[in-house]
Amino acid sequence: MKNIYFIGECMVELRAMSAATLHQSFAGDVYNSAVYLKRCFPQVTTSVVTALGQDNLSKKMLERFESEQINTQLVFAHDTKVPGMYYIETDEHGERSFIYWRNDSAAKKVVDFLDADALEQLSQGDMFFFSGISLAIIEESAREDFWKVVKQLKDAGVKIVFDPNYRARLWNSVEETKEQYHLAFTFADITLPGVEDLTTLYDVHSVEAVVEYLKPYQIEEIVVKNGPESVVTKEGDTLQSHTIIPVTNVVDTTSAGDAFNGVYLGARLSDKSISSAVQLAAKAAGTVIQQPGAIAPKDIFQLAMAEAGI
Repeated sequence: MKNIYFIGECMVELRAMSAATLHQSFAGDVYNSAVYLKRCFPQVTTSVVTALGQDNLSKKMLERFESEQINTQLVFAHDTKVPGMYYIETDEHGERSFIYWRNDSAAKKVVDFLDADALEQLSQGDMFFFSGISLAIIEESAREDFWKVVKQLKDAGVKIVFDPNYRARLWNSVEETKEQYHLAFTFADITLPGVEDLTTLYDVHSVEAVVEYLKPYQIEEIVVKNGPESVVTKEGDTLQSHTIIPVTNVVDTTSAGDAFNGVYLGARLSDKSISSAVQLAAKAAGTVIQQPGAIAPKDIFQLAMAEAGI
C-alpha cells in the first residue's frame, strides 16, 4: 500500500452565512490536499503531520481528520498553543480574501515534535509533501532542522514534493522566500508551481518560463498550473501541454490548487499516467470551485469524480 505525508497547518475556517451568522469549519492547504486525495484514492494511506493544541477546537479538528480517514499518528498536541484561524470572504467572481489569526498557531512548532520515532515513520513513506505555506509558518529557528529532516527522507528514498504556494504576508522578505524556495527546489523530486506564484518571485510570466527557470534543479517531475487555461508537465525530457476545460460557474476559488495537488499525487501513487492524473486533478479543482469553502461536500465531490472515472 502506498503512503504520503503532508506537513503543514490546518486552521479553523470562518465564513459568513449572513450578516449575523458565521459557518465554522476546518481547512488549510496541505489538509485540503490530503482530504481530496483520500476521497478519490482510499487505498493510499494519507497522513497529516502537524501540531494542534489541547483545546476543544483542536479536539474537534482531530475528529474531522479522522472522519475523512486521514491518518493522525503524527498529529501532535502542544501544551499551550492553539490552532490558527481565518475568516474568508468571496466576491461576485468567486475570488477570495482572508483575515488571519495565526500568531499563536501550534503548527509553527511541528518540527519540535519530529523525533527519531517520527522520522523512522516518515522514512517509510512514498512521498513527503510540503508547501510554501508549510515553510513560511515553521519558525525561523526550526528551519535548519526541517531541512535536515527533508534530506534524511530523500536519502531514504522518499519522494519529496513541493508546491511553492506563495503568500507574501507570511514572509519577512522576498529574499528570505527565495532562499528557502531554492532549498525546496533543490530537494524536490516533484514540484507543482502555479505561474502566478513564480511570477511574483522570479518575474517569469508563462509556463514555458517557469519550466526554463526550474531546469537547473533537474527536478524529476514538474507540473505547472496556469489557472483555468492549461497545465504543462515535464517528466525528464518529455514536455506535455494539457488542455483544461474551464468552469463557468465559479463560486469560490479557495482550495482549487489544493484539490488539484491531492488528486494528482493520488493518481500518480496509484500508477496512473501524468496525462490521466492531470485530467482527474483538473476535474477535482473544477468541482471544488463550484462550492463554497475549502472542503466541498463529500457526496457532491465524489459524485463528480465518479463521473470522471474514479
